[in-house]
Amino acid sequence: MIVCGGDALAHRLAGELHEVYGERVTLLVPVRPDAPRTPTARTGRALALFGRVTAAVSRTTAPALPGTAGTGGDGGEPTGTLRVVESSDADDRALTDAGVERAAALALVHEDDETNIRAALTARRLNPRLRLVIRLYNRKLGQHLETLLDQAAAVAEPGLDPEKIDAATTVLSDVDTAAPGLAAAAVAGTSKVVQAGGLLLHAVERLPAAGQAPDPGLCTLALLSATTRDPAGCEGSERSGDAGPRLLPDDRTVAEATGRAAVTLEAVTPAGPALSTARLAAAALPVASLFSRRLRWSLAGAAAAVLALALASTFTTGDHPLHAAYLTLLDIFAIGDPALGESTSRQVLQILAGFVGLLLLPVIVAAVVEGLGTFRTATALRRPPRGLSGHVVLLGLGKVGTRVLARLRRLNIPVVCVESDPEARGIAVARRLRVPTVIGDVTEEGVLEAARIDRAHALLALTSVDITNLEAALSARAVTPDLRVVLRLYDDDFATAVFRTLRTAHPGALTRSRSVSHLAAPAFAGAMLGRQVLGAIPVERRVLLFAAVDVADHPLLDGLTVADAFQPGSWRVIALDGSATGTGGAADRDRPWRLDPERVLAPGDRVVVAATRRGLAELLGRGGRGARPDEETTPDNSARAERG
Repeated sequence: MIVCGGDALAHRLAGELHEVYGERVTLLVPVRPDAPRTPTARTGRALALFGRVTAAVSRTTAPALPGTAGTGGDGGEPTGTLRVVESSDADDRALTDAGVERAAALALVHEDDETNIRAALTARRLNPRLRLVIRLYNRKLGQHLETLLDQAAAVAEPGLDPEKIDAATTVLSDVDTAAPGLAAAAVAGTSKVVQAGGLLLHAVERLPAAGQAPDPGLCTLALLSATTRDPAGCEGSERSGDAGPRLLPDDRTVAEATGRAAVTLEAVTPAGPALSTARLAAAALPVASLFSRRLRWSLAGAAAAVLALALASTFTTGDHPLHAAYLTLLDIFAIGDPALGESTSRQVLQILAGFVGLLLLPVIVAAVVEGLGTFRTATALRRPPRGLSGHVVLLGLGKVGTRVLARLRRLNIPVVCVESDPEARGIAVARRLRVPTVIGDVTEEGVLEAARIDRAHALLALTSVDITNLEAALSARAVTPDLRVVLRLYDDDFATAVFRTLRTAHPGALTRSRSVSHLAAPAFAGAMLGRQVLGAIPVERRVLLFAAVDVADHPLLDGLTVADAFQPGSWRVIALDGSATGTGGAADRDRPWRLDPERVLAPGDRVVVAATRRGLAELLGRGGRGARPDEETTPDNSARAERG
């Protein structure tokens, strides 16, 4: 496996493949051409980010043979090896030195889309059978690129099956993978939705109830560290022990977990068409907002006056109602003939119509002015309304913040954005969605107050700088001590220290830390192994994965019932993929996704499983160092800084 990139996602992905799946990994790290080329600089820059992986690398004395994995001398270390190569660019020479012609898979996870595309085209030319996993923010471009690269492989290798998984191209976005979890963390009780083919899996966090076991729903995905006596919990780090979250517990463990919060599978529904941002923007600008309420009442009064005059003309002159209305409008706009020689009633009505026309003129002018003003301000950023409350303050409109903003708006959650750069990527999206936005540095006095932080429900600090996110959280807590805070932090030790300090200072408030690379790395690793990871749900500071699995390819599932295939702490079959062709009972035909616990999984079935990271590795027949089934640890503390 080859991983190209130098940010936190690249290091976490290399650690994931090496530690969890036991793969032989080459990490191609970009460096500046003028950087010092000393062994100390190389190892210090690249390997210091791996924690325990560093020790494994230093103990590797010889690379394993191609196509095989090495074996740790003590039996407890990962079976694969890890090699770090530095290059100024991912060109032909660098990819060849990294062994792309013999590699099984290549992940291109640079932050720049253009760099990844250029390297993907080069790699496909050097090895048409290579499995490519590409990180792209532009989703539409990614769809076209997948088709192009697969066609290129078919042309270069005429006998190659384009549907073969080993020659597939997968385009992923780390931001899209992490956005649902970040958005759900900001609002208690918000469903965490994972799309599995034609299905939507709705998982919800249930608060603890005194003396009661959590409601399992369709099934319990995880038990959280939060309890009725400790609502904040321990934030579920790898050092939490038994007090931390338990992933995929069995029914007996759930029944004994009285007074403990849980994440449960609430519903499985068919996936409908996605709501585009254009439709969201259209819904945010109704026609009624073009004119003020006072102006609408004025127009309604003028229309009522025209109708009254037309009816009066009909009754007094006996004229047809339509003709009477026509003459009334001519009189109002002063283009009708004078009523000379006609009845007194007609002359009086003409004078009244002229008076109504005089009153209507300023109303028409006001309507034109207000309409032009509304269209002019539609391109400007809105300010937070004075009476706004119960909203989410979103700090940072980079790649991550933009996707989270769109996610929150789809959930109809009120949002106020704060961004220091008026040219940031998400400013245009906030303007199009009519989301109130404050332009200013959050570290300056009055910026959070302008975002109505005192009446907010939660703060989402998603900038790329840990210190800025921490400062925003501390400033917000100084104003509202019980504010729900979600921080984007990259260094695990720093996140632990921040959580413990904030928990001690504000024991009644909820504080959560999330890492984009932590949430996205398992999906990229699964794609490199040829498996479709549908999504990831953050469970405090651990991750629960959802993957589509063909029963025929997995002896741990084939021939077992759904109940017997459940491995507590490792994996659980939760639904039948809508595209499955396997046979089932009447209940399966009525609701294709529903699986009876006694149903026997057949080779033709394609199921959706919830799995821990190590559980998925075991299910795929791969694995690194052993661990208890219920011991799901986070990736090594890889990056001090990660951009997005």
